[in-house]
Amino acid sequence: MAQEDVFKKIISHCKEYGFVFPSSEIYDGLGAVYDYGQCGVELKNNIKRYWWDAMTLLNENVVGIDSAIFMHPTIWKASGHVDAFNDPLIDNKDSKKRYRADVLIEEHLAGIDDKIAREVEKASRRFGASFDEEQFRTTNPRVMEYQAKRDEVHSRFAKALNDNNLEELRQIIIDTEIVCPVSGTRNWTEVRQFNLMFSTEMGSTADGSTRIYLRPETAQGIFVNFLNVQKSGRMKVPFGIAQIGKAFRNEIVARQFIFRMREFEQMEMQFFVRPGEEIEWFRKWKDARLRWHKAMGLGDAKYRYHDHDKLAHYANAATDIEFEMPFGFKEVEGIHSRTDFDLSQHEKYSGKKIQYFDTELGQSYTPYVIETSIGVDRVFLSILSGAYSEEQLENGESRVVLKLPAELAPVKLAVLPLVKKDGLAEKAEEIMNMLRFDFRCRYDEKDSIGKRYRRQDAIGTPYCITVDHETLQNDTVTIRHRDSMAQERVPVTELNSIISEKVNIKNLLKKIIN
Repeated sequence: MAQEDVFKKIISHCKEYGFVFPSSEIYDGLGAVYDYGQCGVELKNNIKRYWWDAMTLLNENVVGIDSAIFMHPTIWKASGHVDAFNDPLIDNKDSKKRYRADVLIEEHLAGIDDKIAREVEKASRRFGASFDEEQFRTTNPRVMEYQAKRDEVHSRFAKALNDNNLEELRQIIIDTEIVCPVSGTRNWTEVRQFNLMFSTEMGSTADGSTRIYLRPETAQGIFVNFLNVQKSGRMKVPFGIAQIGKAFRNEIVARQFIFRMREFEQMEMQFFVRPGEEIEWFRKWKDARLRWHKAMGLGDAKYRYHDHDKLAHYANAATDIEFEMPFGFKEVEGIHSRTDFDLSQHEKYSGKKIQYFDTELGQSYTPYVIETSIGVDRVFLSILSGAYSEEQLENGESRVVLKLPAELAPVKLAVLPLVKKDGLAEKAEEIMNMLRFDFRCRYDEKDSIGKRYRRQDAIGTPYCITVDHETLQNDTVTIRHRDSMAQERVPVTELNSIISEKVNIKNLLKKIIN
């Protein structure tokens, strides 16, 4: 099945089973804004809990805050967002559609990578165990031709980004014959910059109001609270401050479902270190964050690092962790070495001294910062993409199953009476009442047991408990495992401990540190 078709099915599945709905749908929706349904909000909360615990439980020197969305407008002047928070946009004159110029070029480069990968895959099948991939990549004429083209475009692209050369970005699009996906033409406008911040007014009257911004990131709320946290918590460098919260960007080119939205949620951690030690900590956090992703078991090969072609003016190192979505490898998290730019800027604009006195060194300095920034919505989408599966069963039937990590699944177990008579429903409700205090449970007695299993498979419920006539005789039930569909008989009295062991988030946390 084409990956584009898989993505459409995932989007449809999200709506049908209560994960994600188009916002304001009865009013024909609002572009690039989505609501999380009854299953989606549980999965999302579990993702946030996993991240929060990984930061604050596994690291004694990381604490959390929750800063306000509304902030003093000068903060965004100091951070550079007022003057430089822009996307390079280009329009196709025939389709009237607008695109990010850098994304068009990145997708072109990804297309060349795909061609190379197909050549390698064909050769691997042809030569079998004797295949030497490295030698093939450096000697095969077609692969070498593709790679030379890619290197040339990539070199021009990186230089244009770093020079902020909008004319060169357009010229690359022209020279590589990139076409509009809608019109199929190359009738492009000039590239222009567009600021992404939403603004509003705070105050009761027009004359007395102040122009403020909806925050485009959560990081600045951490930076302006650096001294508050450091002094009140008696924190010693190195230490980190974590935060989960909403951010807002007026994305003109918002697409690919919840991957790029105008209202989204971030999980960010700013880690403050001594100047000169930032690159060492950058490498440590880069490794730690990839282990966090891989611990979910979606497949190590689905992740990769992507080092930035263009570094922000304040950064001296930056990389993305990308996940293989149905529409290609895309960023889910960024790790950045931001130097001392943020604290220095806020010191300059606020007129307040923002420094740390290091008792071991006997001196004050402005700490450098390592940032880990992850989009909740993008991780949500990566998990759904990695978990979605369509299976053909031995009996000729098929099923759609979300093979979500049991620790993150929105519903941990379903309690199902085999039939509604003979006291089975009453016994099932008794078991449900016993377990509901510890787990998110579902009770279902409608339709055949097979159909009920399929419903639970579709929302990713890892375990189903079936109450049958034998339960009334010896107080045992059947546990059905979602992925294998295997069943085992266990005593009712052991259910709590069995399920607890399998769905506890600490299982994921242990994988990170092992």
